[in-house]
Amino acid sequence: MSTITIGVDLAKSVFSVCEVDASGRVLRRQDLRRDVFGLWLAQVPAGTVVAMEACSGAHHWARRCLEYGLQPRLMAAQLVMPYRKSQHSKNDRNDAEAIATAARQGNMHFVPIKTIDQQARLAWHRVREGYKAEALAISNRLRGLLAEFGIVMAKSDKALRRVLADLHEQTTLPAEFTALVHDLATHWEQVRTAFDACDARIEAHARGDERCVRLRGIVGVGAITADAMVASLGKAQEFRNGRQLSAWLGMVPSQYSSGGHTRLGAISCRGDGYLRTLLIQGARSSLQRAKAVATEKATPEQQCIRSLAARLPFGKVLVAIANKHARQLWVMLAHDVDYDACASLRHPMHRSAQSA
Repeated sequence: MSTITIGVDLAKSVFSVCEVDASGRVLRRQDLRRDVFGLWLAQVPAGTVVAMEACSGAHHWARRCLEYGLQPRLMAAQLVMPYRKSQHSKNDRNDAEAIATAARQGNMHFVPIKTIDQQARLAWHRVREGYKAEALAISNRLRGLLAEFGIVMAKSDKALRRVLADLHEQTTLPAEFTALVHDLATHWEQVRTAFDACDARIEAHARGDERCVRLRGIVGVGAITADAMVASLGKAQEFRNGRQLSAWLGMVPSQYSSGGHTRLGAISCRGDGYLRTLLIQGARSSLQRAKAVATEKATPEQQCIRSLAARLPFGKVLVAIANKHARQLWVMLAHDVDYDACASLRHPMHRSAQSA
């Protein structure tokens, strides 16, 4: 096992490398171009810790390190920043040294390394989000252009399509404007088609993965949420418990505690914002289902949701449900178990409350 820790500040072309020994003393600094860095990495002694910030390309280089028998360590950028010697003197070499120093901390939290399959599956989600934003922008552009000529419609896509279909009947519009709107509408439909194709691919991933099938047993967890959770987590055992996963997703209160006084603020909103959004949107479905089901047919979880909705604001109820779903998803992935709506009844805290 090597006692040297290497910090690497990743970039597109030139990587800054800093090597420190067991005492934290800097041994060597160097700047390497991308192709040279790959060759240099193969010559590093096996077992050496190579630390990097979790940014674009970091997982690729982490996998390369594993191929060479090295120990890659990925860290969030906000965890590295306090270890930079001067907050007012930021450059690649100082960043590389800060990365090496942060990696040597015994209580540092490291980012799990994603496999090629995980990143490929997540790519469909990223592209889908891009198509969704692009389709919304084009539809808003169409509405704005038509409003300039006094054509206003409802907010739904169905209403916009109806207006576009009848646009040729608007004899007062200039011909070149009509042609422009027609071309833009064609582009909008192409983007919508590509968006639907991403949905179909993600649905196919979710159907073909046993883990996703189990996760979809929870009301409010569909194909997109299940596939994104499986692809993002990889090994759920990277987290000690469900509460740690929930904190990683930013669904726990931020703390401002001191002197023995606990002060809790709004949810931290840190971590993976995409997963957090999916879980909170799924919580809306769970809340609606819990309110719609008859009382005698409601599961213990649905009864709990209804009691929360009766005494908490709408937003807090959604976050509480999403938090619970995150912890349930961790249990199902970490222990390979199916969803059980009555599992809470067997919890020791529930039995002690009943006996009291």
